[in-house]
Amino acid sequence: MRAAQHARITPEGLADLRSRIGVEHRLKQQFHESASRDAIRHFAHGMGDVNPLWTDADYAARSRFGGLVAPPAFLCSCGMPRSVGLPGVHALYTGSSWRFEQPVLEGARVVTSVVLRDLVEKEGAFAGRQFLEVDEAVYRDTDGQVLGTLQSHVMRTERDSAREKGKYAQLEPHTYTPEEIERIEADYDAEEIRGSTPRYWDDVEAGEPLPQIVKGPLTVTDMVGWLQGWGGMFIFPHAIGRGFRRRHPAAYTRDGQGIPDVPERVHWDSDFARAAGAPAAYDYGPQRIAWLSQLLTNWQGDAGWLSEISVEVRKLNLVGDTTWCRGEVLERSVADGEATVRCAIRCVNQRDEVTAHGEAVVQLPRRPEGRM
Repeated sequence: MRAAQHARITPEGLADLRSRIGVEHRLKQQFHESASRDAIRHFAHGMGDVNPLWTDADYAARSRFGGLVAPPAFLCSCGMPRSVGLPGVHALYTGSSWRFEQPVLEGARVVTSVVLRDLVEKEGAFAGRQFLEVDEAVYRDTDGQVLGTLQSHVMRTERDSAREKGKYAQLEPHTYTPEEIERIEADYDAEEIRGSTPRYWDDVEAGEPLPQIVKGPLTVTDMVGWLQGWGGMFIFPHAIGRGFRRRHPAAYTRDGQGIPDVPERVHWDSDFARAAGAPAAYDYGPQRIAWLSQLLTNWQGDAGWLSEISVEVRKLNLVGDTTWCRGEVLERSVADGEATVRCAIRCVNQRDEVTAHGEAVVQLPRRPEGRM
């Protein structure tokens, strides 16, 4: 057994983190504080979403929104809870539940507040003793109106323990044949965006599949694009990074050249990812949730509204993996005048493994009476 290279979970660290439970505070550093035209476009492109509702001002002006609107998952670029306790202990994103209350229109300003809700001890195959951190965020406009809410789950794990357990030790990166790449690219070309044609609640049936979308094979370039739209959690270059490191020295680890760098590099540095118990660099959990939200907005069309989405991230999505986002209608209902559809959603990779799964609720318009 190698000597410990990374921070351990300590009673003092747990006590400090637990002291933060229930203490709400406004985020001081939001990547996006306003939904500018550029910010919306960068986020949509970062998740690979070509829906014109997000980027084509003339098209969006003819929609019910009257102008550009951000994809629902855009709110995650306006700040997410950061794991600030247990310095140096890995934070593995394991899922989230969103409720979207109002559209984020071009020019809207967003104020984000966060609170740690719970810390629960667990035992897992990945790292043994670990702690589930449950955080909440509320996104408001400058008038105090709630735009959306988030509950996110992060598993705090010891990197050394995860590496020693070797849960993913036998997992090999996938190498593709030209024929496999052609089939994936054909799936990209077949992507369906409902757009301005309404999808009526009356026409939807239980068991109806959602047209799939594909993401991958995942590259570091894809993650750079995602970061351009989302912003990351600890990406502070040069003097800004030095200031953050001075305030939070334990958040950094040294690379093979002796240079201190952020733990977020598990997403582009395979050597460091292996030190954290993964076989290679892997995606950001919120990416897959954004992709699944795109699956739904593609299907629902401009007249629909994604009101809820809840996703568990179950397996790593490695650099080189391909993800197909799929789903189907579970049921439809009408309550308080709202016609809604509940859907099952999931991410499936080239090994036919479900890497994330969950459910969503979509509001759809009713077909005008007497019209078919």
